[in-house]
Amino acid sequence: MALIFCYNPLAPRDDTLSLSKRPHTSSPVKPFNRDKTMKKSKPRTHKHKTMNKTPLAPVVANKEGEIFELEGFGAAAMAGDQPVLLTQGETIEMPYGSEMMMLPDRFPLVFNFDKFCFETLKTNPYNPEEPIHAVSVFNSPGYVNRYVAAYESAVKGALLPLFSYGATGWGKGGFRSAAICVDRERRQDLRLMPRKGIVAGVEAMQKKYPDNRLMRHLEKCALIYSCPAAKNFFLGRFEAPLPTSQVCNANCMGCISLQKTDNLAACQDRISFTPEPHEIAQVCLEHIPKVKKSVASFGQGCEGDPLTAFHVIEPAIRQVRETTDQGTINMNTNAGMPHQLEKLFDAGLDSLRVSMNSVRETCYTTYFRPKSYTFQDVVKSFEIAEQKDKFISINYLNCPGVTDSEEEFEALNRFLSTHRVNMIQWRNLNYDPLGYFKTMETAGGKSPALGMGFIIQELSQRFPHLIHGYFNPPVR
Repeated sequence: MALIFCYNPLAPRDDTLSLSKRPHTSSPVKPFNRDKTMKKSKPRTHKHKTMNKTPLAPVVANKEGEIFELEGFGAAAMAGDQPVLLTQGETIEMPYGSEMMMLPDRFPLVFNFDKFCFETLKTNPYNPEEPIHAVSVFNSPGYVNRYVAAYESAVKGALLPLFSYGATGWGKGGFRSAAICVDRERRQDLRLMPRKGIVAGVEAMQKKYPDNRLMRHLEKCALIYSCPAAKNFFLGRFEAPLPTSQVCNANCMGCISLQKTDNLAACQDRISFTPEPHEIAQVCLEHIPKVKKSVASFGQGCEGDPLTAFHVIEPAIRQVRETTDQGTINMNTNAGMPHQLEKLFDAGLDSLRVSMNSVRETCYTTYFRPKSYTFQDVVKSFEIAEQKDKFISINYLNCPGVTDSEEEFEALNRFLSTHRVNMIQWRNLNYDPLGYFKTMETAGGKSPALGMGFIIQELSQRFPHLIHGYFNPPVR
């Protein structure tokens, strides 16, 4: 039997707010047009407000991965286990650089207007012999998911690969994404990263630093894994990555550099050596003098937690600061080693970004699975950073239905009221949405979803000093 949800999708909801001045300048992905033409939108004479409530059509894929729309049905999305009908007003043109993904062994959840119900489709309703699969969007950096893709898994307990799975649909003008723009900086815009320039930067560093292993590692990241941070280093712009650590003191459910379970695979290889302090310093000192408002960051997707490499990072920072006081030296970390962090601040570390999926201890511990620290150690790191007057960000791993739940929002308000935080970086969690929601429901309970747009606006009003964005800002 297909899974069916019934409720009135056009009833008022409190999750329709969004950030103002959202950009609509990015180009939509070209649709796959099967042996029929995409439905043309007729001229509309009704008001813009009505247009915003126009439902989107669902997009699905066949077994070859060809994507097409289902006319006559409504596109569905999920916030936790709550299905919603996607509309024009709650979506934006798909941001440039976003990727459409077919979800294997996942059936799409759609809204059936004839039955006035949500239902799961296992085959194409216009060709019952054709199996179909759910489709999601992996949104470009700077865009946070308002909703996640709506699907039912064909294999109980199976998890999707470690990507984020935003909701998408087909509307006027092309594919649309249920996302909110939180950062307009073009730091990771692929159009500004010409391969010719990257290769030229790589060759220059090879000649200048033939024995620097960290440079060689970043070459692999830039040319093989297409890491935007590594590309920016060789292009001499924005933020340079400083991966250092082979190990981690947590065992995160969604670790993208190391997975020991059979049902998940890491997105890239973890760094296989620990750089020497001078190798780290050379990367920093190549980047900082030539880049205006430069940032160099420890803690990348290709390593463990940088605090576990304290013994090489501290002398490296001191070498850099003995040469220049320019540029921002930042650390992305789980902040589980507060005493080492304090010493790094004294050495010249300027800013701290703490990764958190939740500010509730039970939910945090369930996801990060700390091996040698506790949630209270993380809190201690916030306190030390405030005492040292350092710039503090939360790398907030977002999943609609959990992040915007009433319980999490109340906890976040309490946390921000008692700890100085300068910025929230809204990052989409790379994990199977259904699997994550069920795990967090067990860890922290279930409460209504308030809406991602709503909580961001509310936080902006309650904490006017708080910066909302995506990238590590220069603070010097």
